[in-house]
Amino acid sequence: MTDCMNYEKNMAKCNCTYEPCSRKGKCCECIAYHRRAGELPACYFPDDVERTYDRTFAKFMSVVK
Repeated sequence: MTDCMNYEKNMAKCNCTYEPCSRKGKCCECIAYHRRAGELPACYFPDDVERTYDRTFAKFMSVVK
């Protein structure tokens, strides 16, 4: 159960494949978690790149250029 009022909408768009993640659909928590880790969340990456779990800024830059 979640207290996020946008949980269902968020889950419809979430491309995170990390199954044990407790932050799926809770974008505020997800962004804060990845920011603390020096990463970006899954939704910043195309699906094929997201599956590598390389969420670094360097990986993001290599994808968008």
